[in-house]
Amino acid sequence: MRMSRRERKLFAIGDRLTQIEHELTLAREELVYHQHLDDDAQRDAAVSDHPIDRADARETAGDVVRFETLIRRLELERAELEERRVRLIAKLR
Repeated sequence: MRMSRRERKLFAIGDRLTQIEHELTLAREELVYHQHLDDDAQRDAAVSDHPIDRADARETAGDVVRFETLIRRLELERAELEERRVRLIAKLR
């Protein structure tokens, strides 16, 4: 039996949602790691006021922002796909 176009789209959405969940798990773990590094770097920069420590603090803060942005983007994509999936399922009924 041949799958309809909507069914194929649903499978593709399901596959991408699974992939997004995996990417979110990895990004959240990386974020925790970078937050710890950033905490240390910010503390070092505040205490020493050395140019290298300040540069490290800027770099680690940027890493935290980068992973937070990635997580928000993935969560937005997941929400959009979930909405699409609901609409497609409604059309199958």
